[in-house]
Amino acid sequence: MYVFSLFKYLSFFGLLALGGAGALFFKNKHNKTEKELIELKTYFQTVESTLNSVRYGNLAKKIDMDLYPDYSTLTRTINRMIETLNDREQMLLESQTELRNQNKFLQASINSLSDGIAIIDREGTIINASNNIYKWLEADVLRGMNILEFINILDDIDLFNLKNNEISLKNNTELSFLADCNRLELEDKKERYVLVLKNISDQKEIETLKEDFVATLTHDLKVPIIAESNMLDLFLAEKFGAITEKQKVALDNMKASNNELIDLVQTVLETYKVNSTGLSIYPERFGLNGFLKEITEEMAPVALHTDNRINLDIRGDIYITADILHLKRVIKNLIHNAISYGAAGTNIDIHAYETESGVHITVKDYGQGISKDDIKKIFQKYYSTAKKFRKTGTGLGLFLSKQIIKAHNGSLEVQSEPDKYTEFCISIPK
Repeated sequence: MYVFSLFKYLSFFGLLALGGAGALFFKNKHNKTEKELIELKTYFQTVESTLNSVRYGNLAKKIDMDLYPDYSTLTRTINRMIETLNDREQMLLESQTELRNQNKFLQASINSLSDGIAIIDREGTIINASNNIYKWLEADVLRGMNILEFINILDDIDLFNLKNNEISLKNNTELSFLADCNRLELEDKKERYVLVLKNISDQKEIETLKEDFVATLTHDLKVPIIAESNMLDLFLAEKFGAITEKQKVALDNMKASNNELIDLVQTVLETYKVNSTGLSIYPERFGLNGFLKEITEEMAPVALHTDNRINLDIRGDIYITADILHLKRVIKNLIHNAISYGAAGTNIDIHAYETESGVHITVKDYGQGISKDDIKKIFQKYYSTAKKFRKTGTGLGLFLSKQIIKAHNGSLEVQSEPDKYTEFCISIPK
């Protein structure tokens, strides 16, 4: 390839040489004998033959200096030019060999990674891919194919904005992957992206086994906990005889702790259902005013332990269509978090109002707040800020709450300012 590109230079130089020789010929044509004319013609043919040989890659071809002593200067110049081309060709071949070796080394390094790597353009067309990509996608040819023909993006995220988001394969739904996509900074300014797929199938299987174990365990725990709760109700109702005021206080505290334990077990079980079979909701239309009042009255004794006051503000007479049990779980969880993380002796403000788009319920506390780093993670499963404040928490409450509201086609958002306030907002469309 290099020879062909340099042949333009060679041809130009050769034409100059021929031109010079031709000029010399016409200048002295009247003084030339017929023998000299034949010699000059033969020299032109030799030069032409040499140039054609070089053109087709024979850089060892040269003009014999002894055959044409009258044209030694021009012959030497042409031969030196061919030598220069030959040297440059050898340098280029060495560079190409080095580049090929580096490319093989880079490709081998990429193929040795446990992750799969694909280079794609702005349309998602595959330009190159590692061996794992070929293996996982079960394809013999990938170049020129669109990556979206092979993968499903589980979240509502653009292909080029993937940041460790979960995806699945269309040809094999049993495998699970995390995908990350980043733009390559190239000198040619073309948009190229590197897509990295990390196989998390084994981790997902281990997580499933763990959740199955926890779900079985919590299910077995639920029976004696409920039995204990029923027994406490019998004691409080004095079915086994009269109790003193101090005994009643102690039993009430035990009852409150027992209820928290039941809620914890139920949260674990509901989270397991979300992961295994999806969340089932049974919406019905009901009045929100009485519903929220009942919840705040139920949570008021819990708030008294930290001297918090729950304020309820409902604008108008609101009706909502939702799953009563699931929505109650969400609101109680938000109030419980407000009690846990709000400053003692402060208010917990609950507001409910209706707009053209739907019904909105906010729960606001005034306490430690949530940092910008944590606020991005609080809805993740098993993520909890409780350890920072030496509190207990599973990290499942907000995850489950988010899934419940999502199942209602609604949203659960949070706003917070550290050391000032945290406000969660539930929005459920009409």
